[in-house]
Amino acid sequence: MDPKTQRVIDAGAALGVEVAPHTFPAETRTAADAASAVGCDVAQIVKSLVFGSDRGPLLFLVSGANRLDPTLAARAAGVDELTKADAGEAKSATGFSIGATPPFGHTNQLPTFMDEDLLLHSEVWAAAGRPDSVFPVAASALQEATGAVVCALREKS
Repeated sequence: MDPKTQRVIDAGAALGVEVAPHTFPAETRTAADAASAVGCDVAQIVKSLVFGSDRGPLLFLVSGANRLDPTLAARAAGVDELTKADAGEAKSATGFSIGATPPFGHTNQLPTFMDEDLLLHSEVWAAAGRPDSVFPVAASALQEATGAVVCALREKS
């Protein structure tokens, strides 16, 4: 077992979530790629997005069908402004690469915010620590396990 995937499995177990990773021959880095591999709607894919703020790094769990609205996200986090973390900052904050960042099991504990649209689905799929692996989880269990603040994060078109 890959050590990063094992870290996600162990973190899930500690949080009461069974992590059963599915590994695919092609990458699942994007929401569209993950949805295609799994055979689910792109809205059921959890994008784990790291942003910087004056509070330090923050994690936003966003539906794969949505674009995060930075103004709504900053308001939900109680900060003036967000800056999208680059690859190095995201890896430093979580221990995982962009496109493989799971919702938990990070190097550092990050304040977490969850797109309310994810709760429209009984099951969602999140990254399992590798760019070719995801795992299914009940949306409500994901929210409970991460302690995420549920809020509106979707950019309105």
